[in-house]
Amino acid sequence: METGLKTTPLSHFQLAILLGMTVALGPLALDAYLPAFPEIADELGVGHGSVGLTLSAYVGALGLAQLLGGPLSDRYGRQQILFTGLAVFASAAFMIAQAQTLPEMLGWRIVQGIGGAFCAVSVPAIVRDQTSGQDAARLFGLIGLVMFIAPAAAPSIGSMLLYFSEWHSIFLMLAGYGALLAIVLHFVLFRRLPPRQKDPTPVSTLITNYAFVLRHRLTMRFVGLQALCFSAILVFITHASFIYQEWFGLSNATFSALFAANIVAMASLSLLNRRLLNKYQSVRILRVCVFLQAIAVSVLVIFAWAGAPYWVIAACIIAAVGFMGAIIPNNMANALEFFPHLGGTAAAMLGAAQFTIAGAISALSATLAGGALLPIVLVMAICIYGAAILAAGGPGAVERETGSA
Repeated sequence: METGLKTTPLSHFQLAILLGMTVALGPLALDAYLPAFPEIADELGVGHGSVGLTLSAYVGALGLAQLLGGPLSDRYGRQQILFTGLAVFASAAFMIAQAQTLPEMLGWRIVQGIGGAFCAVSVPAIVRDQTSGQDAARLFGLIGLVMFIAPAAAPSIGSMLLYFSEWHSIFLMLAGYGALLAIVLHFVLFRRLPPRQKDPTPVSTLITNYAFVLRHRLTMRFVGLQALCFSAILVFITHASFIYQEWFGLSNATFSALFAANIVAMASLSLLNRRLLNKYQSVRILRVCVFLQAIAVSVLVIFAWAGAPYWVIAACIIAAVGFMGAIIPNNMANALEFFPHLGGTAAAMLGAAQFTIAGAISALSATLAGGALLPIVLVMAICIYGAAILAAGGPGAVERETGSA
C-alpha cells in the first residue's frame, strides 16, 4: 500500500533527497565501472569497445523496459513497481559480479537495465503526483542536486574499489546499494507520502494510454529534445575513458577528477536554474540553455579538429555537459505538465525515448569513432543541434497550448 501511516508529510527537500538517492542508481550503474574498462577487457579477453557494449545494453534495456514499468506504476502503484525494480537491479548486479564471459555480462546488464527502468520511471511519476508547473521544475532541480553526487563520486568509488580489489567488487557495491535503498524507501518515503488514486484501467488496455501521449505534439517536442540532449551526454560517457585515459593518456585519478568536474558544473547550473525560475518561465530558460550548449559543443568540435590539448577539450566538455543541470529539470517539468493522471505513462515515454535513442546513438558512435576524437564530438554536436531546433519553438508552442486549454 502507498498510504502507509499518518505521519508528518515530507518537505520538498526531504522528498528530493530520497528520490535523488533513487535516481542515483542510474549514474552509479553507468559511471562506477568506467575506470574498470581496461581491466574488464583484459580479464574477458575482449577489446575496449566490446566492453562499451555492456553500457549500451544497460541503457537500451533501461529505456525500453520503462514502457512497461510506467503503465504498471499507474495501475498498481509507485511502491510496488519501484521495489520490484530494486530487487531485479540488485540481483542482476550480484550476477554480473560473477560473470566470466562477455555474453554473460551483457545478458545480466540487460536484466539490470530492466530493474533500473522500473526504478527510473517511478521517480518523475512521484514528482508529478505531488507537484506541477514551476514547482515541479524546482523539485526536479532539487532532486538533480542530490543525484549529481552519484556521477561525481562514481568513478572515484570505482577507482577506489579497483585499488583494493577487482572490478567484480563494483557490482557487489551496486547490489548492496540497491538493497539498502529498498529498506530506506520502505520506512522513510512511502509511509509518509499522501495517498494516490490508482488508475483503474485494466492492464490489457493500459497500452492505449501511449497513443494519447504520442498524439500530444507539444509533449513529444520535449521528449525528442531530452532524447537528443541525453544522447550527446551518453556518447561522451561511453567514450570518456577512451578520451581521457587512452587518447590523452591520463591517469585514473585525473580521469575521475575531470569527470567529477562535469557534475560540479551541472550542479552549479541546477542551483542557478532554481533562482531563475523565480523570474522566468521554465520553457524559456530551457531554450537559452540548449542554445548555449550548442555553442559550447561547436567550440569543442573546432578545438578537437585543431588538436587542442586535453585541458582545452575538457573545458569545452565540462561547459557542454554542465548545461544539462538546467535542461533536464525544466524539460521534464514541461514534458509531464499535461498528464496529471498518467504521470507514469508519460514518464515512461520520456524515459524510453531518452535511453533507447541514446543507447542506439552511443552504440553507433562506437562504430564511427574509429579510435579518433573528432568523430565522437561530431556525433555529440549533431545531437545537440537537433535539440536546439526543437527548443527554438518551445515557448511559442507552450503559449499556444495553454492559451487554447
